[in-house]
Amino acid sequence: MDSNQPKTGKYALNYGLILGGLSVAFQLMLFFADAHTAQSSLNNVIGLVLAVGVTFWGISAFKKANNGLLSIGQGLKIGAGVALISGIIAIVYLIFLSNVLDPEFASKVMDLRMAEAAEQQNLTSEQIQQGKEMGLKFWWISYPMILIVNVLIGLVIGLVGGLIFRKSEAA
Repeated sequence: MDSNQPKTGKYALNYGLILGGLSVAFQLMLFFADAHTAQSSLNNVIGLVLAVGVTFWGISAFKKANNGLLSIGQGLKIGAGVALISGIIAIVYLIFLSNVLDPEFASKVMDLRMAEAAEQQNLTSEQIQQGKEMGLKFWWISYPMILIVNVLIGLVIGLVGGLIFRKSEAA
């Protein structure tokens, strides 16, 4: 094994910071357009496309720096690392959004969720209020969930990227 082999952690950190920065820029754009509480599938697709693009970019850059070699494991590490770093940035942004930019953000999101639930399940106003209070009480749980879901998605993206870009030394 070559002692000058690049470290996957360096690429995960650099490209995780890039993805986190792009994601925050996109979220700020939504905030300034007053669309940050919308549950739009287009926003989710844009976020996924950003994640795939930046992660594949990081995997490709690692492969280039590693003399054209890449294992599936290295792709997985980079994918999970990029997702972890960008997930941490997303949580920091969400805390900033919820406490500084829009202190009513959690309440607005719970109102939207409860309105959807009321429509589907024919809830009473008392049940809606109880659901909102419970959701706000456990709002903090969204932070670790963001991290867990991000890393799982990053592992899948890293696996696909590792399979696509994989190249091993000829024995």
